[in-house]
Amino acid sequence: MKTLNKNILILFFTLVVVMLGFGMVIPILPFYVKSLGASGTALGGLMATYAVMQFIFAPVWGSLSDRYGRKPVLILGVLGNAIAQLLFGLSTQLWMLFASRILAGILSSATLPTAMAYVSDSTTSRERGGGMGIMGAAMGIGMVLGPGMAGMLAKNSLATPFFLASGLSMLALLLILVILPESLPSQAREGATGKLQGPQFQEMWQALFSPIGLLLFISFLLSFGLTNFESVFGLFALERYNYGPEQVGGLLTYIGLLSAIIQGAFTGPLTRRWGETAIIKASLLASALAFPLMLLAKNLAGILLTVGFFILSNSLLRPAASSLISKRTTVGQGVAMGLNNSFMSVGRAFGPLTAGLLFDMNSNLPYLSGGIIMLVGYVIALLWLGHQTPGQEQP
Repeated sequence: MKTLNKNILILFFTLVVVMLGFGMVIPILPFYVKSLGASGTALGGLMATYAVMQFIFAPVWGSLSDRYGRKPVLILGVLGNAIAQLLFGLSTQLWMLFASRILAGILSSATLPTAMAYVSDSTTSRERGGGMGIMGAAMGIGMVLGPGMAGMLAKNSLATPFFLASGLSMLALLLILVILPESLPSQAREGATGKLQGPQFQEMWQALFSPIGLLLFISFLLSFGLTNFESVFGLFALERYNYGPEQVGGLLTYIGLLSAIIQGAFTGPLTRRWGETAIIKASLLASALAFPLMLLAKNLAGILLTVGFFILSNSLLRPAASSLISKRTTVGQGVAMGLNNSFMSVGRAFGPLTAGLLFDMNSNLPYLSGGIIMLVGYVIALLWLGHQTPGQEQP
């Protein structure tokens, strides 16, 4: 048990470091782009590039870890993350930023699915839920700490946060190399010689016409809306309030903490009280209202209130949609959750691209269009999602 705890702790630290680097990018990237004379379109492209690379390569790395073992793939992913963060910090031209984000998306995407697979290899069915929960907590901690740390470290140089992230990645790499054992026995790898898994476009298309198709589309909308907000928030705050990396990083840390509290403390009781379908409909309507409300904020108190309202609605929407997908799916739970993640990945790609293009036309447009899109989602859910009595659809 001590050995298992030690291995889980190493994986926990690794995922915190990887997500810390990702969280650091969000508040700093707009200012990097601005310093290089680029626009919102370039910012959206950088955010989308990372998401597209993850969408393409995450299933590939999962297949490779089945074939060659977990440890080599983890090593490659963490090393790639360290190099990508270093290159990001050294970037002096826009193409260098794109190169570092592409590299980060390709290689760092190896860490999450492989860490999850490592936990599956190493735990009993009774222990597995707790192990997966620890991995999820690591991701959440990295995303919460990253923006705030980046804002503080970027006072003197925008590159400093990424040099720190690169150094922490090298420390994680050392722990994996020296201490972490392989979890997948060689005999278990011998049968994994089939075709490598890639993006499941055909399965995604077919799933849209299945009983969970509408819910998968809602997952896409949720991800689209959240990244539509996040991707241009730094540029919006710079133009509207003259905020710098420190203020943007602080606000994003507030967002991360608020989201974690809402999901941890309120999702369960509210879902049991009202049911998933009611939560989804209310969250979509609230998101549609929250987008334009954010444009009315004139000071910090207004920003905290309106952004908090937006995060409240989105934080409730994600777990409610995932829960209802797991209850209504007619395929395996793993397949359903994989499809859910794929649709959210597509949203993470299209959200920043759309927001960047619209921001260059008018800084208000990303939030106005986001409100319209979420309103369309609400109307669709109202008409076709159906009614659910709380307690129904137990899996």
